[in-house]
Amino acid sequence: MIDLFISAFVTLFVVIDPPGCAPIYASLTSQASTDQRRSMAYRAILIAGAILVFFAMFGEALLSFLHIDLDSFRIAGGIMLFIIAIDMVFEKRTERREQRAEKILEAEEVDDVSVFPMAMPMLAGPGSIASVMLLVSQNNGMDRALVIFGALLLVLLLTLGALLAAGPIMRLIGHKGEAIITRLLGVLLAALAAQFVIDGLKASFPVMG
Repeated sequence: MIDLFISAFVTLFVVIDPPGCAPIYASLTSQASTDQRRSMAYRAILIAGAILVFFAMFGEALLSFLHIDLDSFRIAGGIMLFIIAIDMVFEKRTERREQRAEKILEAEEVDDVSVFPMAMPMLAGPGSIASVMLLVSQNNGMDRALVIFGALLLVLLLTLGALLAAGPIMRLIGHKGEAIITRLLGVLLAALAAQFVIDGLKASFPVMG
């Protein structure tokens, strides 16, 4: 169970990427008061958590309804995560996040950013949704699902901490530190994504096992 918790925690931490979300949140809420920033951070985490738990619990049933084989989803999810990993290594993901933030800041009125873009797609995006669905589908049983949810809760709490402390964190690590962390997490995610694809291929083609 400890191995499962560590595996789920590392996967979700890398995909959700709390250190990468902090500077984006800081720029989006630069004009907001301390109370507003705190309120939006809590809301973003709650909404993202609800979305991820929903897909973790009912994602497999949704795939079944759409007549999509679980192993096919493992392969597709692994490929998707691998693409995200490449973007992280070459800083394309951060670039897109910053561009999205700039567009919102350019709007005439900057309101609550907790739902969009923070909760979705930054926290509960395609990568994190695919990850929780894959983790739960690969580990049957309520006890194992609870371990995964525990890992998700810890990642979301760390993300909340990163959002609340976005300003001081950015002053501490700077843009270069953030780039190094993002690239390291990208390499790790690439390896995890490759494992998802390998598992899906082995299940689809037993001869490969």
